[in-house]
Amino acid sequence: MQTQIPVDLLKTETGKTADKILRSCVHCGFCLSACPTYGLLGDELDSPRGRIYLIKNALEGKEVSDGSLVHLDRCLTCRSCETTCPSGVEYGHLLDIGREFIEQKSPRPLPQRVMRWSVRKTLTSPGLFNLLTTLWPFARHSRADSKLKKLVEAAQTQPFPKQVLLISGCVQPSLAPNINLATRNVLHKLGVGVIETPQQQCCGAVDHHLSGSEDALVKVKRNIDAWLSELDHGAEAIISNASGCGVMIKDYAHLLKEDREYAPKAQRIVEHTMDISEYLLQQDLSAFKRETNQNVVFQSPCTLQHGQKLAGLVEKTLVDLGFRLNPVADAHLCCGSAGTYSIFQKTLSHQLRDNKLKNLLKDEPEVIVTANIGCLMHLQNGTKTPVKHWIELL
Repeated sequence: MQTQIPVDLLKTETGKTADKILRSCVHCGFCLSACPTYGLLGDELDSPRGRIYLIKNALEGKEVSDGSLVHLDRCLTCRSCETTCPSGVEYGHLLDIGREFIEQKSPRPLPQRVMRWSVRKTLTSPGLFNLLTTLWPFARHSRADSKLKKLVEAAQTQPFPKQVLLISGCVQPSLAPNINLATRNVLHKLGVGVIETPQQQCCGAVDHHLSGSEDALVKVKRNIDAWLSELDHGAEAIISNASGCGVMIKDYAHLLKEDREYAPKAQRIVEHTMDISEYLLQQDLSAFKRETNQNVVFQSPCTLQHGQKLAGLVEKTLVDLGFRLNPVADAHLCCGSAGTYSIFQKTLSHQLRDNKLKNLLKDEPEVIVTANIGCLMHLQNGTKTPVKHWIELL
C-alpha cells in the first residue's frame, strides 16, 4: 500500500512504525472473513481493511470525522485478522497508533472521556473494585474454595527447588479467586514454588486500551522494576493465567522500544513471560492424567490464539491428560468480551457472545473452560452451564 505521510510525522518513531505497517498491507481482503464485526455488520469500514484506510487517511492529514473513531472503537482488537493475513500486517500495533492519533485530532465528547476514565480507574484500583464486589457479591463468579486454599497455604511452608512469579491480575482475585489458587496448587504439585504479585500491579492493558497510554507506561515500568528484582532473586519465569494480561506483558518490549533505559529491561521481561499453558508444556504432567467421560468444551480466547499465537496448546494438553473435548465451530472468532468492549459496545458484544455460546453448547457440555477471566465472566453471564478456567480441571 502506498502512503503519503507528512515528512515531520515520518521523522518520529510512531510515524515510521505506522508507515512500515501500512506499506506491508496489500489490501487483499483476506482479513474480512476473519473479522467478527464485519461478519455482523457487513460494513467495509468495520473491517480491518477499512479501518486501515481510516488510519492511513488520518496520518496523511486528511479530514477526520467522529465516525472514524466510532469504526475504530467497534474493533475488538481480537487480532484474528493478523492470524489470517498472508502479509504479516501488525494490525494491533497500527490500531493503537490510529486510535491515539485520531483522538488527538478529534477529541471525544466529555461524557465519553469521563466514562472511560471512570472504568479504567475502577478496574485498576483494587481497593475500590474489591469494595464494589463486597457491596454487590452477585457480580462475583465464585468464592474461594476453603479446602483448596488450605492445600495451597500448607504447601507454601515447604521448600521448592524452583520458583516462578505468578501475575495475580486486577479483578481476578475478587471475581474468581479459585483460578489463582488452582494454578498455585498445580505448580506446587510439580515442585514449583509460587511468588504471587500484589493485586495492585496491573499489567497496564486496561489503561492502554482506554486512552490512558501515559498511565499504562507508568504501570509497565513499575512492573518491570518489581519483576526484574524477582528474576534476579531466582524466579525462573513470569507466569500469566489470564491470556489478556499475558499478551500485554509480551508487548512490553514494543511499547518501550524508544526508551533507552527500559527497552533492554522490557525485553528481558518478555523473554521470561509465559502463559501457564506454555510453562506446563515443559513439565511432566503424568500425575494429572486421568480417565474421564466428562463432557468438556474449550473456548480459546483471542488473546491466547491470535495475540500470543498459542492456538491449540491448551486443547492438546487437556486431550493428552485424558479429557474429552468437543469440537467448536468458528473457534477463531471472538466471544465479544475483549477487555472493556462488553461495557462500551454492549449490542455487538452480546451478539458475539450468543453466537459463541451457540457453538460451545452444541454438544451439551457439562462445563465450558477458557483461559481468560474476561471471557469467563462474559460467557457465564449468558449461560447456566458452568464456565471455569481450564487450570481448575487439573
